[in-house]
Amino acid sequence: IYLSVCVCVCVCVCVCVVCVCVQVVVQGIPEVARAVIHIDEQSGKQKFKLLVEGDNLRAVMATHGVNGNRTTSNNTYEVERTLGIEAARSTIINEIQYTMVNHGMSIDRRHVMLLADLMSYKGEILGITRFGLAKMKESVLMLASFEKTADHLFDAAYFGQKDSVCGE
Repeated sequence: IYLSVCVCVCVCVCVCVVCVCVQVVVQGIPEVARAVIHIDEQSGKQKFKLLVEGDNLRAVMATHGVNGNRTTSNNTYEVERTLGIEAARSTIINEIQYTMVNHGMSIDRRHVMLLADLMSYKGEILGITRFGLAKMKESVLMLASFEKTADHLFDAAYFGQKDSVCGE
């Protein structure tokens, strides 16, 4: 009986320790779930990369030992909040190119730049979704070309909207 009570107490203590440890931040940023150091030896000399899972780019860039000038993120909204719209535009371009190359597809960089310009020309990142395009109300045909074509054309006709269809 003594042994079973002792084991039960040990299990309860271990469960309590695990529950408490999950909430402990060990020298770091609470928004970062995981960080892994990757050693890259392709160029002949060792380069260390810190791969971080989570948000708070500003805190990661400010961390001692991290080169903030070479820090990148694939979260365009986080980049926009931290570094501005031009950096977010650059992130969109780099991430689309990276994804396409890894899938064996090649797209002219100018087309990707055009898409990034379209997503960022308002000074904020707009998604290429029904809701993001709705904020780009200048062109009836652009709205109609994505989704809900009949609804957009009906509304344009009803409200007398015009689309100049010029290549400005």
